[in-house]
Amino acid sequence: MIQNEALSPYLDPLGLGAWRYLSVVSSTNDVAREWAVAGAPDWALVVADAQTAGRGRGERRWLTEPGGALAFSLVLRPTPAEANCFPRFTALAALGLIRALSGLGLAAQIKWPNDVLLAGCKVAGVLVEADWQAARVEAVVIGLGGNVSPGSVPPADTLRYPAAAVEVALGVEVDRWALLAATLAAMRDYRAILMQDALVDAWNANLAMRGTWVRFQVDDAAPQVVRLLGVNPDGQLELVNQDGTLQQVLSGEILMDR
Repeated sequence: MIQNEALSPYLDPLGLGAWRYLSVVSSTNDVAREWAVAGAPDWALVVADAQTAGRGRGERRWLTEPGGALAFSLVLRPTPAEANCFPRFTALAALGLIRALSGLGLAAQIKWPNDVLLAGCKVAGVLVEADWQAARVEAVVIGLGGNVSPGSVPPADTLRYPAAAVEVALGVEVDRWALLAATLAAMRDYRAILMQDALVDAWNANLAMRGTWVRFQVDDAAPQVVRLLGVNPDGQLELVNQDGTLQQVLSGEILMDR
């Protein structure tokens, strides 16, 4: 069983506000949100070895088996200006993981709005939630779940999109706690430019399928074929329809080819 002492060499040098390790949780985001309400500081981290009811976008379930995945949630206390850039917090986590994977020699991309792809397959997902007090965002909780070992990849018949694992892509075992630390360090760097055009530029530079035609669905509407142009400063995805009209969306999903 992982002990806190084993994680200290990875996490203590990062200067986090605080961190907690739990062997099994229902959801790291749920634990982090409760901690945020109770007063967790900026850069408070919840790490778990396993999740029994992890959540993705749209209340989709993300099961994390012991020993083979990343499962963490980070509490940030945004400034008012940062809170106005709320959609960018998803990119903050995705770009952090992408930089960490780059350090291993892997080229990952962001599948808008909240997935990370390796070789066109989903390797991680991000879920961002907010703690509102009156009209003010008091805390942002950024959860990330990622497949590290082959055993962390769900069965193919349960997937909405093909999945991958870091170790399969790399061909060797990976120290997931080193990957966690590298991701958090990169997130700190990206937070420094959260409100700048440079963050959006990095988002677009790492945007999967940019400039290509894809099947795209908004809510329960019929899927449509659109070309992805990129992400604008508000975090909206800019699209071109087949008739040449432009469209900006804040929610939706890029579908698998059939």
